[in-house]
Order: sequence, then structure tokens, then C-alpha cells
Amino acid sequence: MISLQDAVDDLYRIVVIDGKTTSTGRLSLLADYCLQELARRGLDGAEKEASIPGAGRTKQWDVAWQYGGRYRLGISLKSILRNLAGTVPNRIDDLIGETANVQLHSPEIVTGYIMIFDIERDTVSATHGMPWADVLATRLAALSGRRPPSWTTGVVEDFAVVKVRFRSRAVIVSTSQSMDRFFDRIVEQVAERNPGALHNE
Repeated sequence: MISLQDAVDDLYRIVVIDGKTTSTGRLSLLADYCLQELARRGLDGAEKEASIPGAGRTKQWDVAWQYGGRYRLGISLKSILRNLAGTVPNRIDDLIGETANVQLHSPEIVTGYIMIFDIERDTVSATHGMPWADVLATRLAALSGRRPPSWTTGVVEDFAVVKVRFRSRAVIVSTSQSMDRFFDRIVEQVAERNPGALHNE
């Protein structure tokens, strides 16, 4: 069994110990953790690094699941470990653009975001009057909760921000919600939109 701590430890090893800050595989174990959690809830056959068609272009998602020849779920994994003031606004823009692109092509698709945030480097945003981690969580909360019949584009079904502290080792400080609740909500939406697709139904 892979734990969230295992995934965070692996990210720490790659980025901090090995110094591979731009490694494309730095969140690979986190993706494996997602596959495991989806399968535990009856969503078998999810895949890593899937190319999902969008209205503007096909884009790669870290975790995806398809049914009936169409992708019905996409989960994007991000890490924010430095240059927080510049990265947080960019990540918010990325979320809106990435989700709108895929939703305009497939309105029924379920989308989720998991972001690992190193609060060791966090500072207070002068504009917002709060740490950048809180700015991110507040914005993501406003951009989540997408449910039918209101197929709002640029909004995800759910998200999780994992606050970590990368000092002498990797420590998970908190999560915006439990990971169990995140995966429960994601799979619940997939099941509602694709009756009979889950193996435990």
C-alpha cells in the first residue's frame, strides 16, 4: 500500500536530496497513490499520463480514467515548492484553462486537483493579507464543487492542498481536507455520471 507520506517522501527525495527540481517524474508515486485509491473505491483501469482531448488541444493529465471510449475522469497533480508569489497565480490560471479546455470537449468529465505546497518558503501576500498557501486554498475552494446540471467550465469537482515542510525531512503539516474525502467525492461523481461502470456496483 502506498501512503500519502510515501508520495511526499518520494517528492522530497527527487527534488531536495537528488536536486532534480524539474524532473518530470517527481510526482509519479503520487499518481500511483491516486490509482490505488481509485481502485479501492471500485474505479479500476485508471491510467497515468493520459492524453485527453480538449476543445482547444489534447493535453496530458497525470491521472485519468476512461469508459465507453471516452475519458470520464482527469486528475491533475502539481507541486509548489519555490517562487510562491509567482507560482500560485500561475497555478490558478492553469487550473481554469486546463479544466475549461477538457470540459468544453466533454462536459460530463470529472476533474480533480491535488497540489503539494511547501510552506517552508511561504510568505504573506501583501495584496491578500494572508500566506500564499491560504490564498491558493481560498481560490481553489471558489473554483471547486462543479456538479450537474450546472456544467460550469473552468471549475473542478474537488481539490486537495497538501501543506508540507521540506527541511531536514518531508513532513506533512496538514491537508485542506482528508484524502479519503477527496477520493470519495471524485469517485461519487464518476459513478453518478456513469451508472454501472464501477466494479463494486
